[in-house]
Amino acid sequence: MAFTGKYELETQENYEEFLEAIGLLNAKTDYKVVTEIFQDGNDFTWTQIIPKWTWSNKFTVGKECELETMMGSKFKTTVTMEGGTISMQFPQYLFTAEISEDKLIMNCTTPGPKGVTFNRVNKRI
Repeated sequence: MAFTGKYELETQENYEEFLEAIGLLNAKTDYKVVTEIFQDGNDFTWTQIIPKWTWSNKFTVGKECELETMMGSKFKTTVTMEGGTISMQFPQYLFTAEISEDKLIMNCTTPGPKGVTFNRVNKRI
């Protein structure tokens, strides 16, 4: 499917500002994050990997699911897909992802007038 693949961080914007906005500046890493996605129709397994740490969530588009944050907190949300863009509301930010020209484009946006948008572009490897 469109999202299935393995991607490596290519560029990112507002990384530190985003971590600060959600209170995780101490989680900053200089490793290139690898994202592995397996898509089977509307079923997804989404995994992010750096040395000595892996974070994975499974979900079905359009159905309520239980996801886990980077820090291990669990929450419920319904993942949506519209026009090829996946959206999921995390407790502190809105996450969106899409494939554009064989790149995985991910955005995390914190709410409010002083919201921060963290943009990450990943190349397929």
